[in-house]
Amino acid sequence: MSRLRIGVIGAGGIARIMHLPELAALRDRAEVVVLQGRKESRLKRLCAEYGVPRWTHDADAVLADPGLDAIVVATPHPLHVAPGIKALKAGKHLFMQKPLCGEMREADDFVAAAEATDRVTLVLPHFRPEVVGARDRVEAGTIGKVSGARMRTSHGGPEVYYAQVREALGEPAGDLWFFDAKQAAVGALFDMGVYAVATLVALLGTVRRVTGAVATLDKPTPLEDTATLLLEFASGAIATAETGWCDPARTWEFSVHGTRGKLTSDGDGLTLWEPGSYTREDVPSKESAVDLAPHRRGSAHAHFLDCVERSVRPPLSHARAARHVTEVLLAGLRAAREGRAVDVASAAA
Repeated sequence: MSRLRIGVIGAGGIARIMHLPELAALRDRAEVVVLQGRKESRLKRLCAEYGVPRWTHDADAVLADPGLDAIVVATPHPLHVAPGIKALKAGKHLFMQKPLCGEMREADDFVAAAEATDRVTLVLPHFRPEVVGARDRVEAGTIGKVSGARMRTSHGGPEVYYAQVREALGEPAGDLWFFDAKQAAVGALFDMGVYAVATLVALLGTVRRVTGAVATLDKPTPLEDTATLLLEFASGAIATAETGWCDPARTWEFSVHGTRGKLTSDGDGLTLWEPGSYTREDVPSKESAVDLAPHRRGSAHAHFLDCVERSVRPPLSHARAARHVTEVLLAGLRAAREGRAVDVASAAA
């Protein structure tokens, strides 16, 4: 198969930090041939750094380019869906940055476009081997009937992310649009909480009801910088998704608890805890833990190329899953605002 020809819409910070380096490592399978963005200096720098032959300010020209096979949408999150739908209607494979969007109308339109074509659509987040390994063991019944789970994904906030962006792009400090409610619309729950919710959905399936609490503790924004959701799954399991912009140490960890054992990960492998030696409280002892997988970060773009080459839908990071996660996140915000549980209508599959 010839190399996939790719255009990037929104060639900014996340393109420099994630998309372009990962695609550069896959040059035998794919080539980035055009970058689109607002800042000429940034586009020229990225083209030179990654050997991309063309750049433009015109997103529509890139989306309609018959010489492209696929599009990476790396715009700010309020601007994901429109170019994504245009790419699909133009017959391109599509790789979408997270979160999908902040409105259910947009999410519904996106799913309709994705399901009206045979093109491959992948919507981040992409899941680490620890998550896939845990999901396999949950489905195999290794830990018995799942009763609950917890995941926390958090970091120090947009200013920490933008410090990395400025260093990578050699740019001075700029505006933190994440803090502007008119530009961003949603806060830490959509920015970082999407990882926790999407992972729990990948592990446990469809969410049926959400309760939530959000707060603004430290950041200069009316948007939430801290959030916790209580998720009730169709299976009966109950899980908590925790997130925030107030964690300078950065956290990525989860646990899944069942009637015959549990699975835990702190981002450095996956551990299965099985009944062996028991304490008086009848919980598995640490001595019975088995390390199942060393930490290794899988490439989302390699997974995308695998799916394109095999003409298959990504098993976890597909359009319907992204729509479901969007509804769960919005239900969490509504639940926090109204002080009640909110039902979720969509399914994860």
